Amino acid sequence: MKFKAEIDVMPLDALLDPQGKAVTNSMKNIGLAEIDGVRIGRHVRLFVDAASIEIAESKVEEACKKLLSNQIMESFSYTVTSV
Repeated sequence: MKFKAEIDVMPLDALLDPQGKAVTNSMKNIGLAEIDGVRIGRHVRLFVDAASIEIAESKVEEACKKLLSNQIMESFSYTVTSV
């Protein structure tokens, strides 16, 4: 079966996010001062061939831990659905 994974990788809340800070400051400059606390991350979409959704999820988890995120500085979340 084929599965689609949607993965979000974000900097940990305890760490500075210079890109998010720059965007937050720019919001004020364009008249959107009510927007605050912007954090910038990445979104990854991938497809997995697996016998079951559980196996697909374990492969996505492994990919996130080994390649797609730096667990010292980032967290990740994902959803896996059948295609």
